[in-house]
Amino acid sequence: MDRNKFSAIAHRDHTFYNPISEEKLMKMIGIVSPKPQDKVIDIGAGKCELLIRLVENYQVTATAIELYGGAIEKGKRHASSRIPEGSIKFIVDDATIAVERCEQAGYDLGICIGSTHALGGLEATLQTLKSLVKKNGYILIGEGYWKQTPCTEYLEALGGADESDCKSHAETVKTGEELGLIPLWSYVANEDDWDNYEWLYSSSIENYCHENPNDPDHDAMLQRIRTWRRTYLKWGRDTLGFGLYLYRT
Repeated sequence: MDRNKFSAIAHRDHTFYNPISEEKLMKMIGIVSPKPQDKVIDIGAGKCELLIRLVENYQVTATAIELYGGAIEKGKRHASSRIPEGSIKFIVDDATIAVERCEQAGYDLGICIGSTHALGGLEATLQTLKSLVKKNGYILIGEGYWKQTPCTEYLEALGGADESDCKSHAETVKTGEELGLIPLWSYVANEDDWDNYEWLYSSSIENYCHENPNDPDHDAMLQRIRTWRRTYLKWGRDTLGFGLYLYRT
């Protein structure tokens, strides 16, 4: 079963690919309050909804980096009916390769929400964005954190994850501080935010399989999503958090 296919179906009805509410995310953007023609880069941009809104509402120019071409194609279709052509530069590539071709200290806002793995983790992502963003610019990170110490069974259910894969909420804020960044604001997903995200994620697969019983991945997708749902309800809901972290460079 193709991982990108599964993710695209599971997220087909999500506006954003993370559990932070739309209200909290847009409030965070309002704190930044970009100016017209500000340059914004988003690493792991998905369907590019956030960048499209930044162009719509603030007239920025943007660069989207995303490994999965299918997500970028959706982003291009959405952008074509909403924003001027050329407002977003779409790059389909590995993030570590793509950022090498980006202008150092050339951006006013750097974004990476739920995709720090693409650059080697939280610290590496903050370091990369710090090099790409101008002095007194902004970095917006979305990252998972532990609400409590994860049990061994939960880590195994996540595919052999390690406790070191995430920090606490306070340690995540501190990581930016230790790199010379100034923390300005943070929001975290509450239980309703998580339930909205996870149940939509789950029901999208359930509904797709109901609608497409002859898909060759039908049984594998159902097994995967039902295992994931049980894992979320048994351990994840109480253990894994997700936060947005805004820093000034």
